[in-house]
Amino acid sequence: MGLLVEDFPKELLVDIVKRIERTADRNSISLVCKRLYEIDREQRDFLKVGSGLHPATEALTALCLRFANIKKLEITYFGWMSNSGKQLDNQGLFVLCSNCPLLTELTLSFCSFINDSGLAYLSSCPKLRSLKLNFAQSISSNGILSLVVGCKNLSALHLIRCMRVTSVEWLAYLGQFGKLQDLSIKYCKGISEDDMIKLGPGWNNLRQFEFEMDAYYRHPKVYDNSLIEKWANHLSCENLRELILVNCILPRSRGLCCLLWRCEALIRLNLDMCIGVKDSDMIALSQKSRNLRSISIRIPSRYFVSSYQTSSLRLSDESLTALSIGCLMLEVFELSFSDGEFPSLSCLTQSGILTLIQSCPIRILVLDSTCFFNDIGMEALSTAPYLQTLKLVKCQEVTDEGMQLIACFPCLTTLSLCKCLGITDDGFKLLIGLHKLDLLMVEDCPQISEDGVQRAARVVSYKQDLSWLY
Repeated sequence: MGLLVEDFPKELLVDIVKRIERTADRNSISLVCKRLYEIDREQRDFLKVGSGLHPATEALTALCLRFANIKKLEITYFGWMSNSGKQLDNQGLFVLCSNCPLLTELTLSFCSFINDSGLAYLSSCPKLRSLKLNFAQSISSNGILSLVVGCKNLSALHLIRCMRVTSVEWLAYLGQFGKLQDLSIKYCKGISEDDMIKLGPGWNNLRQFEFEMDAYYRHPKVYDNSLIEKWANHLSCENLRELILVNCILPRSRGLCCLLWRCEALIRLNLDMCIGVKDSDMIALSQKSRNLRSISIRIPSRYFVSSYQTSSLRLSDESLTALSIGCLMLEVFELSFSDGEFPSLSCLTQSGILTLIQSCPIRILVLDSTCFFNDIGMEALSTAPYLQTLKLVKCQEVTDEGMQLIACFPCLTTLSLCKCLGITDDGFKLLIGLHKLDLLMVEDCPQISEDGVQRAARVVSYKQDLSWLY
């Protein structure tokens, strides 16, 4: 006689339900019997809802009553149109706060009908630790201030394309009284790099910081340079582990560049299209951030730099030499040029990259539009003892001769080639049947055929779209 679901121990059923990740599968299994329905109701702690809520407030109320243990909730209306039904509004947030006492993480994306009044309801969520607002066009600085004042345990705040958030009194409050550890501000036109001085002593609490400006719009603000310099000299961010800056202007005398001189615990750094960083900044970074494990740099184009009438991110091999001496735990290095046709905006060379590779335990190397990297560089990489993943994008000086050296790389398991013009099928002949690579990815390389890379790795991914050439 077969066992019924009712005969299984509850602990076993709970373990089974926990292993089911897809929402549709969780919904299906809860319909099998009443016991599984109850276990799913008790164990479900994450929900993602949006346009499927009809009517929105009533449907959310039903979900909150059924899944009272919800800790993480994502509400997204991406792609919503007026004929899709009414969106969740402020009343919906009131229902949420009233019925989900365990709520710790909330994400609101493209929620056009939630404004400052709705955000104020969240201050009654005592356990709320993380809030992410994406394209929240009706929420202003006042709403953010009421939130941070009410949510005493808020440790993560992400603001993405929140256009009405301009003043930063809320940032000053977090600096004085908050516990913020994760701050991300992206494409908020009313907030600039220099606004970050308002966080003050709160910088010492941050573990992750991401700031991304709109490359084509900067809200004009006037600050006292002496105040900014004073802040830079007294800044303490000894706990910051991850720093991501995109489209930022970073002259030494102001803004966020001083972070590179202060981060003792930094593990990951990403400077994407940033202007104003000098060798002296990177040297200071190498001397301070001894635990740095990952660094990614994308050099801005000549056009991008000239539009700001300031000096470019002009780094030289001196920066890479300093990293090779001071950051002996570096495992990931990514270097790209937004405009590979004008490498003169940087004084970095192949020699500098190889110095870094030979001194640090680099496991992952990504080179994008580095026109100076060639077969000689590939030969030098063939002796890199730790290199496991190599990605080359628009590295047109690498040819079949350099590619044939892959068979000699001691630890390489993953190779990715994208838009490389100098490599043909002949470059892979030594790899056929060798089982050297676990994964080979070839994308949009016009001289490489799908047949030419078969059996060159245990798993081969091949895509071809040559529209980028025209």
